Amino acid sequence: MLARDLTRQLGDHLSPRTTSRLRAALGAWGWLTAPVRMEPDLLVVGAQRAGTTTMFRLLSEHPDLVRPTVTKGTSYFDDEYQRGPRWYRSHFPVSALAALARPGRDLRAFECSGYYLFHPLAAERIARDLPRAHVVVLVRDPVERARSAHRHEVARGFESLPFDAAVAAEEQRLVGEEQRLVDEPGYRSHEHRHHAYVGRGRYAEQVQRLVDALGRDRVHVVDADRFFADPVPQFVALQRRLGLSVWVPAAVERWNARPADPLPPDEHAELLQRFADSDAALADLLGEEPSWRTAAVTR
Repeated sequence: MLARDLTRQLGDHLSPRTTSRLRAALGAWGWLTAPVRMEPDLLVVGAQRAGTTTMFRLLSEHPDLVRPTVTKGTSYFDDEYQRGPRWYRSHFPVSALAALARPGRDLRAFECSGYYLFHPLAAERIARDLPRAHVVVLVRDPVERARSAHRHEVARGFESLPFDAAVAAEEQRLVGEEQRLVDEPGYRSHEHRHHAYVGRGRYAEQVQRLVDALGRDRVHVVDADRFFADPVPQFVALQRRLGLSVWVPAAVERWNARPADPLPPDEHAELLQRFADSDAALADLLGEEPSWRTAAVTR
């Protein structure tokens, strides 16, 4: 039984204190056995609220891919990097046990952390520690991504302002935060992580940072709006780009969505204009116009 299944089932019957101790014991076991655990070479890095949970679940079902043992991501390359590579490796399955569970498969480990794309140091850290890694980036209409992120942060208790006010306050909230993350590698920025509604939707700059660090052939950008419109062929194409054997899911569900009524077209167009230069640069990286720009013409 996988560790995450064990802790989930025991959590229904044990006290929070006992569950916490169990997690600590599993963490200690992971640390001790880290040298014989798998090292990931595939990361889903964001963007936040762009379908990363759905992509994680799809990849988790692939017969040649192995996810972290407890959580879907580690946050190692953003907020936890000071913990070191052994701590990171401790989150993944023991190589021999994974091979026994899936005999004859060419197994690869992966994780999903949606802040990696936006954190200014994550790309160079990934390139340094996982020099053969491939990364998957999902992008979506940046206006709808911002609205979904705002609903997400409100639900988690990290945001108290209404959407329009939060967008208006973003520049002041984030002033100096990215530079501080660069200058103080152990620094964690609540504002940068939770209140960058517009900043996280400026995809081109973030993707280019990954391309510069890893090389164009190891950065795989997926237009999430096109993906969800026809997910199976899009997922098959991605598997081929990643060098995976092709596995076709029976169905693709959209996980962790926070639906809401769309903005009136004039309000959407006004906010979308803030992303115009970034979207133009993203088109060069995608090799085609982003789907939301094509849709905007017909609105």
